[in-house]
Amino acid sequence: MNIFTIVFAFLAFSGVFIAIQAVTAKPRQDLIAERLAQYRDHNLTLDEIELSLPFSERFIKPALERLGSVLTSRMAKNRQVVLQNKINLAGRPYALSVNGFEVFKVIAGIIVALLGFWIGGLLFSTSFPLRVGAAGLGFLVGRYLPDVWLNNKIKGRQKELRLALPNALDLLTISVEAGLGFDAAIGRLTEKFKNALSDEFAQVLNEIRLGRPRLEALDDMGRRSGVEELHTFIQALIQSEQLGVGIAKVLRIQSEEMRRRRRQRAEEQAAQAPLKMLFPMIGCIFPTLFIVLMGPAVIIIIHTFQHK
Repeated sequence: MNIFTIVFAFLAFSGVFIAIQAVTAKPRQDLIAERLAQYRDHNLTLDEIELSLPFSERFIKPALERLGSVLTSRMAKNRQVVLQNKINLAGRPYALSVNGFEVFKVIAGIIVALLGFWIGGLLFSTSFPLRVGAAGLGFLVGRYLPDVWLNNKIKGRQKELRLALPNALDLLTISVEAGLGFDAAIGRLTEKFKNALSDEFAQVLNEIRLGRPRLEALDDMGRRSGVEELHTFIQALIQSEQLGVGIAKVLRIQSEEMRRRRRQRAEEQAAQAPLKMLFPMIGCIFPTLFIVLMGPAVIIIIHTFQHK
């Protein structure tokens, strides 16, 4: 193979490659047209908007909501209100609703029931009623687990609110004393912190911008949080607004009060630590210590009696 054959093959391959690229390449739009298309009004129809949503939003979530409405149709109204309040206290994780939570409980029950049926098959392979009983027990446990998860979410969120409140009050106090209005100070707080408390204040700001009275929005936040310290702070703000007291002074007093309460809570938990440590010591450390100390003596006594 001489050099001319190699060059001819290379040129032929390059020509075929360029031809394929020319045929399959998309026509390049004008740059000005692309820029104008970004600012052009797109009047989408309802069908186009619906089709642009992901499959889970178009089909799965509405189907689960309809199934949940069937499950909650026979639930008492007061129980639905209690469950909705608990979901609000948890911060509505994953945008849960009452219907969605009931579906979640049923799905968890079915999964744990199948797991219980499988474990029952391993333990009681010859007894089908025992396997069915294990599946039924698993279904009850599975329906109970989401309630435990929701209660843990409520406790965790309330703890996060308590821990974030003193720092948030300090920032609000500094911002108001520096000359900002209270709404602007809340906006600075939502920009500075990213936690459960900043999310609550961001919701308050959104409600105020939509026309809801500020005192009413703040009072609603204090009630739905379930945290006594935050509710007390909101009530002090409402009273200062109604009585015409300077809000900077109220914020300073409340900030010092929150610091004092957090210090007292830490001292209380430190005082409870020895009592909480007593039971693990009795259950875990003392038996091991007895085995180490008394084990050799027991072995000697056993050997002595065996020789006799």
